[in-house]
Amino acid sequence: MQNPKSSSLRLDSIDVFRAVTMFLMIFVNDFWTLQGVPKWMEHSKGADDAMGLSDVVFPGFLFIVGLSLPFAIANRKSKGDSNATILRHIAERTFALLLMGIYLVNLENAVDSGMVISKYVWEILVVIAFFLIWNVYPENPEKKSLYTGLKIGGYILLTVMAAVYKGGNPENPSWMETHWYGILGLIGWSYLLCAVCYLFAGDRLPLIIAAWLFFVLFNLADFAGILDFLDPVKQYVWIVGSGSMPAFTMAGVVASVMYRLYTKASAVRNSYLFILLALGVVALLYGFGTRPFWGISKIRATPAWVGICSGISFIAFAFMFWLVDIKGKKSWAAVIRPAGTATLTCYLVPYIWYAFITLVHIELPMDLRTGMIGLLKSALFSLLVIVVTGLINRIGIKLKI
Repeated sequence: MQNPKSSSLRLDSIDVFRAVTMFLMIFVNDFWTLQGVPKWMEHSKGADDAMGLSDVVFPGFLFIVGLSLPFAIANRKSKGDSNATILRHIAERTFALLLMGIYLVNLENAVDSGMVISKYVWEILVVIAFFLIWNVYPENPEKKSLYTGLKIGGYILLTVMAAVYKGGNPENPSWMETHWYGILGLIGWSYLLCAVCYLFAGDRLPLIIAAWLFFVLFNLADFAGILDFLDPVKQYVWIVGSGSMPAFTMAGVVASVMYRLYTKASAVRNSYLFILLALGVVALLYGFGTRPFWGISKIRATPAWVGICSGISFIAFAFMFWLVDIKGKKSWAAVIRPAGTATLTCYLVPYIWYAFITLVHIELPMDLRTGMIGLLKSALFSLLVIVVTGLINRIGIKLKI
């Protein structure tokens, strides 16, 4: 059996899975520009007992965050980082994700008439500030002061954007609020909880599974009313998504730890494939088993949604593992590779594009934004964003937190 603390283990399927998921995320996020999108592809309403393709993508991304965690932390430990150093890094990443998430979620409530600049200019400047702060600058001692200045400039720009922000009701605009922290914020909270769990549990599988089950059962207990006695503190201190978000991430950690406990032998890899499929089936059974009680809903983060999306993630990753790591078929994903290696950059590029086309009044004819033609347009847009991400990476623009 291979030393589970070894950092040499690597799964190419994780990067490919991340790239595919990022492609889908940009794709479904572009649906707001379309008409006639099939109902099974859209987000379902909170009151509905239903789930569309758009409701599966984000859980898959959280699952991938968990897949990457054990490898990232083990790599830092192999370089000699102490637990205290790693904890500081976890805190810094969490802070970055929460800060970006709060700004982007407030964009949704910005009042154009209440600010001294257009909310679309505000959007572009905020994303530019993100790039200034978290860009990967070259290791050049002679330009270190310049890069430090750019980062400080980014924080100053964010401060100014916060100062001029107005949101909510145009007659009585409010300042920035945390709201639901946005997509990046949800990732940040889930990352924090699961990274700390793995840092102290390591590759001890029973502890990792216990942490996963804790989040799953916390979500179930909340819906069952068992945690009602905690209502007085719920608005102040609570697990994000009532445990649903870290449950997805911890499921990914479970999948990675199981792999790290085995060698790279072909026979063992095949066994691992079946373990993933078995976990997927168990999660699906849990999801469909709890559906009669609270239905499937992403908005409400019901236990059925947690179980079904976790099952889909396990099975989807099993397929990627079989295709990429066992069969060695990964050249097909070369075109979307930047989405798997520069994911944050890829996620932010559309914000600049949407703001720009709104400012200059660029709009495609409705015929190109309806039905199957519209879906093709969104798929091509997603691919274009990924290609642009790859191009700007080559000139030294790439975010990393």
